[in-house]
This record gives sequence, C-alpha cells and structure tokens, in this order.
Amino acid sequence: MRSYREAAHDIIWVLDSNISVLPGTLGRAVDSLEGVGAKPGAKRVSLVHHVPVATATGTALGSRIEEAFINTNHARMYVAINTLAIDSCVNGKSNIYRRSDLEQVIGGSNTLPAPGDTQPRGLAAFGKYLAEDNMIGLALWHQLGTRHELSCDVAYNSIGNMTLSMYCWRRIRWIRVRKQMVMAATLLEPMTESFVIGSLVAASLYRLLNIPPWIFLPIHIGAWLAVDLDVYATLAEKPLARNQQLPFVFAWFLRELLALPIWAYAVIGNQMDWRGRKYVIIKNGEVRPASAVGSPLSFTWWKNKRDHYQPLDVEG
Repeated sequence: MRSYREAAHDIIWVLDSNISVLPGTLGRAVDSLEGVGAKPGAKRVSLVHHVPVATATGTALGSRIEEAFINTNHARMYVAINTLAIDSCVNGKSNIYRRSDLEQVIGGSNTLPAPGDTQPRGLAAFGKYLAEDNMIGLALWHQLGTRHELSCDVAYNSIGNMTLSMYCWRRIRWIRVRKQMVMAATLLEPMTESFVIGSLVAASLYRLLNIPPWIFLPIHIGAWLAVDLDVYATLAEKPLARNQQLPFVFAWFLRELLALPIWAYAVIGNQMDWRGRKYVIIKNGEVRPASAVGSPLSFTWWKNKRDHYQPLDVEG
C-alpha cells in the first residue's frame, strides 16, 4: 500500500520479487495497455500480464516439479484461457494496470458501485482476498467493461529450494482458493489432467473396441508429453538442453501422478497456511484467521517455521 500511494504516475507495474524480464518488456506492455496496434472497435485494455516461465535454481525435488508444472500444464491452460478471453484469468507474477482504473472498482462484484457508495476502492479493497491479483483482474474486466492483454513477453520466475511437501501444500492452497472462487471449474479440473483423461479413454476403448490399455496409454502419455515439451520450448524460445531432459521428464511424470491425489485432498478442506499463520478460505476467495484448534484435514502436522511474521502496517 505504501508503494501504491507513493507512486508518481498512473500506470502501476506489480511483479513478484523473484521475477525478471528481458529489456523492452515494460515498453511493450505499456504499448499494449495504451492500445497500440489494437483492432478498431476493440475494448479498451485495462490490464496487461505475462505468462510465467520457471527456472529451478534449487535442486530439491519440489523445485523441479514446480518448474515442470509452471512450464507445461500451467502455461498451456493459462495461454488457452486467455486466448479464448471468455473471462478474466490473471495471476500476479507481472501485472500492469492504471491506478485511476483501480480506484473506481470494488472487490467481489461484477458491477460498479452506485454513486455515494462508501465501500473501499482501489488496492486496499482487495486486501481481504488471498488471490487479490485475480480479483483485481475480474473487477477491471466486469465493472469497467474492459479487456486484458497477454503480453508477447514472458515473466522469468526463479524458484528456490522447494521440498516435495512444500510443492504439495502450495498446490493445495491454490486449489482451495479456486474452489471458493470458481467452484464448477475446480470440480471439473481433473478432466484436464492427462492421467485421468487417459484412464477414462483407455477404459472406454477397451470396453467398446477391445483395445488393450497397454497399447493406448503409452501413445496417449507420449503425445501429451510431446505437446507439453513443445509448450516449454515455445515459451523458453529454446528446447530443453540434452542434460536436462531426463530430470525434467521425471519431474513431469511425478507432477502428473500427484495431480489427482492433491486435488482430491484439497477439495475437502478450506484451511491453509500462509507464512506460518493458519487461515480459512471463505466465499469469493476471502480469508479469515483459523481457530486455534486444527482439524485432521488442516495444516496441523506441517507448519512453516517463520512464526515471527507479523501483519504489515498498511498505514506505515
């Protein structure tokens, strides 16, 4: 909030601290925000964002799986949803928008507030959401009737050492957030996973055409992996180096195998841990502090050690 208030100009660039970009990225993003090269009659652009491309700087297994996830499944779905542009789909790795636009909107609504409405507006209005980046995108999209632009550049996401348990809990946290924001899409999410779809199709082909699963499944998994490797090479602008191929494919297989168990565990709970503090995710992705007594489905058995974190003084 302090940086937001003290910014000298209207255009705001919000990006994570572990993001780096190529020279010229900001200039091209501002051009997109200003509508340079837009088709005549196109809606005004209110937000420009970038696809993240991950690099695992750590050697931990969770880091490698997170790298495989971001550069394949996440990138594929993120580009596809934003290409269809049916609705806003924004993550917070690198977002550019106007403060004057944000000061008009409120959180949790598809319509602008009525004149005289005293609800908080601007960045502070989204402090109650864990996924405030996505909620800001939704507000700008629906309340202002604008659109978003996915930049031609990417956001290079550096991943440090992430253990396997940290990776799993990270995925669980964001599935639980999505469940409260887009319930139907979250419940259908397993149908976008290669092993789930492959198993269903293999069973159907065996039932209808007597094609053995051991014939279909290797072809299916191989084709899915080839598509994901092409997604990676396209975004990174280079194929995987030969000495990285085997570790990456191993991490990719683990990601695919873990996807359904992680999803199944995540959808039956609403509690999460953030910087050593427990919260409950409620409607629209809002969060509130959890009770002192944890449930068997909570994060009771795993705890970030950084308990000394205190809430930031937004007025400071």
